[in-house]
Amino acid sequence: MSTPHTPQRVAVLGGTGFIGRAVAARFEATGSEVLTLARKPSAVPVAGRFVPFDLTASPASELAALLERERVDVVVNAAGGMWGLDDEQMHVANVVLVDRLVEAIGAMAAPARLVHLGTVHEYGLVPVGASQHEDDVPAPVMAYGRLKLAATERVVDAVEREGLDAVVLRLGNVTGAGQPGHSLLGVIGAKLATAHASGGTAELTLQPLTAQRDFVDLDDTVDAVVAASTTRTARTVLNIGTGSAAPARRLVDLLVEVSGVPVEVTEVPAPEGTGPESEWQQLEISAAREQLGWVPQRTLRQSVASLWADGLPG
Repeated sequence: MSTPHTPQRVAVLGGTGFIGRAVAARFEATGSEVLTLARKPSAVPVAGRFVPFDLTASPASELAALLERERVDVVVNAAGGMWGLDDEQMHVANVVLVDRLVEAIGAMAAPARLVHLGTVHEYGLVPVGASQHEDDVPAPVMAYGRLKLAATERVVDAVEREGLDAVVLRLGNVTGAGQPGHSLLGVIGAKLATAHASGGTAELTLQPLTAQRDFVDLDDTVDAVVAASTTRTARTVLNIGTGSAAPARRLVDLLVEVSGVPVEVTEVPAPEGTGPESEWQQLEISAAREQLGWVPQRTLRQSVASLWADGLPG
């Protein structure tokens, strides 16, 4: 295993995605040799050397051979997905992929360390005001949360039974540059950018947005991934968030304020049958501080400012 003073050889699965792209760029910037893996290349250049690889359609042995050839000593799994996928596709993207990844790493002569990215949605419902702790019994109510939990449990089982060198970072709602266009802030940001380019007013139709969630900055998230790549931890699962909940509407208001774009807001009621899963999310993050030496550094304003600046042309 590389020391923190020696450039690691890092493979990032899902390296063309929102979080994976940022992770790959940070490792490259800090001197690591980066192998970026994804099903297909991105329209925008990514850090490191890109290799097309679809673990959902390839046996674990092929990935093991690739990691061996590249002498990879850290694998970051930022792959997975939910948007635009049916239940079976989500199962393959989030569970089958992790099963094969764990098998592939276990087959290496010198197994790599795995940093697997989980999600706050693995926890499910908690009372307003409560913090979600790593020792809580997860009870996800969304299909995505259940599948991500199954993936986390596969990693934890491999650590306990097979000696896998791994850590799971259970992420809050990550916010920052490159925000996916289908997300709330991605949609609002695109409308603001269009109005900015034309010099007009952005017309926003907003639901009450009463949900309060643990929004964590993208750069803070990447800091945690880098720390976890070389730090052995007593816990296999660590929460990565801010430790406090914030209303989703606050982030929208901050984004509008940062953009300086005039807006006309139409308030509409939430659709009937809206689930309660994400009404309250607040992660307990003391274990990450104690075991990784990690604490969040950026404010919500900095997160949305980064998102806004990244979305502007030139």
